[in-house]
Amino acid sequence: MTKELAEIIIDGKYTGWNQDMFKSRWMKLGGCGAVTACDICIYLALRFNLKHLYPFDCKTVTSEDYIAFSEKMRPFLYPRISGIDKLELFEEGFEGYLKSVGDTSVGMECISSEQGYEPLRDAVRSSLDEDMPVPMLVLKHKSPNIEPFVWHWFYLAGYEEFADKFIVKLVTYGTFYLLDLYELWDSGYARKGGIVRLSLIPR
Repeated sequence: MTKELAEIIIDGKYTGWNQDMFKSRWMKLGGCGAVTACDICIYLALRFNLKHLYPFDCKTVTSEDYIAFSEKMRPFLYPRISGIDKLELFEEGFEGYLKSVGDTSVGMECISSEQGYEPLRDAVRSSLDEDMPVPMLVLKHKSPNIEPFVWHWFYLAGYEEFADKFIVKLVTYGTFYLLDLYELWDSGYARKGGIVRLSLIPR
């Protein structure tokens, strides 16, 4: 790929966490926002030495530690009936967690898919070029290819750009998928999801 971020390895075999491995029914059904934030914290701890974001050993992540970490994240990005269905809800919850651990280094900006495809694509590209993962929300969608990711949070961890396509590496469910960003964006519905652009605030 043109750009690809380091994988989050759990028990030596997972690319990020699979929410189906939670014991809690609610976290299995609606824990995607918390999982996305947890995976990103582990990545930032490894890539930028922000070790205060993950309270365990970020170089050797175990299932037991991850589940304990998700319990710390859950009060800020908890499952709810309608899901975390707005970018601002994720931003507010993640900021709450960051504040709870005394972090002042991670900034966030919500970029709605309703702003158009090109602004979204450009923000994804620039974020990944800066080695920053990209949390993304997809709501209702007309394409059957996107059905597994409907009403779901995940993060983007790479891209490959062609003349007519912008392929992204989508990380969720303990694995990754390669999909066309335009297809993810082109939901066929007026209300869309979007991304939360992360950045490091200079100290």
